[in-house]
Amino acid sequence: MRKKALIITYYWPPAGGPGVQRWLKFIKYLPQFNIEPIVYIPENPNYPLIDKSLISEVSDSLTIIKKPIKEPYKLAGLFSKKSSKTISKGIISEKNKQRFIEKAMLYVRGNYFIPDARKNWIKPSVSYLSNYISENDIDTIITTGPPHSLHLIGMQLKEKLEVRWLADFRDPWTTIGYHKQLKLTKKAQQKHKILEKQVLNTADQIIVTSSVTKKEFESITKKPIEVITNGYDYESVGKVELDSKFSIAHIGSLLSKRNPEILWEVLSDLTQIDEGFAKDFQLNFVGAVSKDVLNSIKKYNLSDYIDNVGYVSHNQSIIYQKKSQVLLLIEIDSEETKCIIPGKLFEYMVSNRPILALGPKDSDVEKIIKETNTGNYFYYNDYESLKSTILNHYKAFKNKTLQSHGIGLQKYSRKSLTEALSKLI
Repeated sequence: MRKKALIITYYWPPAGGPGVQRWLKFIKYLPQFNIEPIVYIPENPNYPLIDKSLISEVSDSLTIIKKPIKEPYKLAGLFSKKSSKTISKGIISEKNKQRFIEKAMLYVRGNYFIPDARKNWIKPSVSYLSNYISENDIDTIITTGPPHSLHLIGMQLKEKLEVRWLADFRDPWTTIGYHKQLKLTKKAQQKHKILEKQVLNTADQIIVTSSVTKKEFESITKKPIEVITNGYDYESVGKVELDSKFSIAHIGSLLSKRNPEILWEVLSDLTQIDEGFAKDFQLNFVGAVSKDVLNSIKKYNLSDYIDNVGYVSHNQSIIYQKKSQVLLLIEIDSEETKCIIPGKLFEYMVSNRPILALGPKDSDVEKIIKETNTGNYFYYNDYESLKSTILNHYKAFKNKTLQSHGIGLQKYSRKSLTEALSKLI
């Protein structure tokens, strides 16, 4: 007899972006490991990104429960649609460039919606799911955050029903980079810390996506913590021809602080000293890009080399990954981002294209790229080695020999990762 697992998630197709991928893929493979997933999602969510192509990945036989949610971002949009939309995407302007309306919205979001803007979904969800779990013999519940308010749903259900509860953290809670940008009062900061500790000490099992986050949480709780990273799936997009240009592509959002001026400086210098490079080079941005990044690009005279594609569907992003000569991965240079492993990294790794990554020293991304031999990782002061590597890639491009030589990638497949998850359930 199959075990039943209720997955409580905010992001679900037609939501786009990385937040939806993790559990969409787990749920795809769980039945192969004798587990019946049941999905609980909001009926009327306010998703910042839409990707209708992902709907086709949802099985017709999957049980999906939907209940209404009150979304404050919709109300905020009445005051400033632009600011509301960008903040909901995680794009926050530099502090000295924020308009009054953005500052006000960040303050309200950080101090009046704790732990996040979906807090009003907690009470009605607990009320409804308490009966549903009892009536349908649910063995296990799983909450995935952010939004971390979903973990409060899980905690209250656990306390009420004594059901087994797994809390999945796609990102950390109080140490995530944008947390500092929410203009939190000391009282609000303390409340976040208290809720985080309560969740970590109430859940039966904690799941995290990185070893750095595991180490952080181990200082707060003695509950078992398992690292299950994001991964790659086998995507059928047909044969893809490589770009004729020496294309370096960044897939996904480029936030204001994710702005490696050292890279723009290297690329600017190469276009000025190497006529062939200047003729062949193209920088592709596939996803939302902040104005701060575009202004830096302009400052380094790279605007003419940019193809700012914007947001595309997941299938289209896979095509861009496979056709690009080099894939760019950028993370903010800070202690807080060492634990961040973008989901796209794993898709990058199986694209057969070399990865060019910049980020903080001793990050999880650095370890994975070195372990799998899928590219090069640089710190924010590695001007010479960064320049040398890009030139070597360019020479290989001209010789038609540019590719990556990944090793040990199978353990990051979505099916292998789901098998590890199934053992916890």
